[in-house]
Amino acid sequence: MNHRILFFLIVFLYSCNSSLEKINPEVRSISQSVYASGIIKSRDQYQAYSTVNGIIEQLFVTEGDTVKKGQAILSVSNDVQKLNTENARLSSNFNDIAANQGKLNEVASLIELSRNKMKNDSLLFFRQKNLWDQRVGTKVELEQRELAYQYSKNSHSSAIIRYDELKRQLTFASSQARENLNISQTMTRDFTLKSKMNGIVYSLNKTKGELVSPQTHLAVIGDATSFILEMQVDEYDILLIKKGLTVLVKLDSYKNKVFEAKVSRINPLMDERSKTFLVEAEFVESPQRLYPNITFEASILIQSKSKAMLIPRNYLLHDSTVLKVNGDTVIVKTGLKDYQKIEILSGITEKDELIKPLL
Repeated sequence: MNHRILFFLIVFLYSCNSSLEKINPEVRSISQSVYASGIIKSRDQYQAYSTVNGIIEQLFVTEGDTVKKGQAILSVSNDVQKLNTENARLSSNFNDIAANQGKLNEVASLIELSRNKMKNDSLLFFRQKNLWDQRVGTKVELEQRELAYQYSKNSHSSAIIRYDELKRQLTFASSQARENLNISQTMTRDFTLKSKMNGIVYSLNKTKGELVSPQTHLAVIGDATSFILEMQVDEYDILLIKKGLTVLVKLDSYKNKVFEAKVSRINPLMDERSKTFLVEAEFVESPQRLYPNITFEASILIQSKSKAMLIPRNYLLHDSTVLKVNGDTVIVKTGLKDYQKIEILSGITEKDELIKPLL
């Protein structure tokens, strides 16, 4: 059916019915918006996981408790790890430099003795050498004194080398034992789950005696007073969204109330399954009480006009044509639109009377 046949059909139908709906364009405000839905999350909300395997030994908090950063949430049994830490502490104490200072002092004494012997042998050697130069004594005596001096000199050097080597070994053993203790203590701390922030415990998913692993979701922790609106925006609308846009929010928990928020963040990566983008907003004035995972519907205001000539959207035929009461069809230029109204920029005036198309 072409447009001419459609036009005559519409005129015929209207001529047969005098009770057709008629309107005049009206000047009112209009806002164009993008629909979005989502859930509310606490600021910095995160899911807490254990980093070790084990059985929950003790719970230090309950759901709804406020916690501080570093505060213990729960502990996992770690008897074996406690023994390992104690062994590491014993090893660290045994290998500590201070505990082995006696060994170093012993070698230091040998260095002092060898130094004194070397000096004494040196004096005897050079005395014998002076006598030999004066043709006193025998060459055998000179050679014996020289040999004794060289031996004591080598003994002194060996004592110094032994001291340095012993000190190096003791320092290495002490550092290694201390590091092993630190590692063991760190692993022991892993058996206690602690809060990463000041906030509130929104949920605890395990009880005392239950088995946990690094894949086990144990708790949800988040800010107690500040919340974020997470919205899913269709890929066809995402180019219209900018930071700072006003968001009108309707919460299922607060019926017949509308809250204002502002777009604060746009995640640039699209979810391939839902074909949507994650957009975050923050309340201008937050509701009195909120909880994570409350659902909401929102309208993100793209632009608005305080004075615009509007007609109902169902009075527009083929997205560009309106029908006057005299049967004339007029092509119009449209502007902003919402779910019910659409702005007419040109083609008709406020005085034109329009009839609602039947098709």
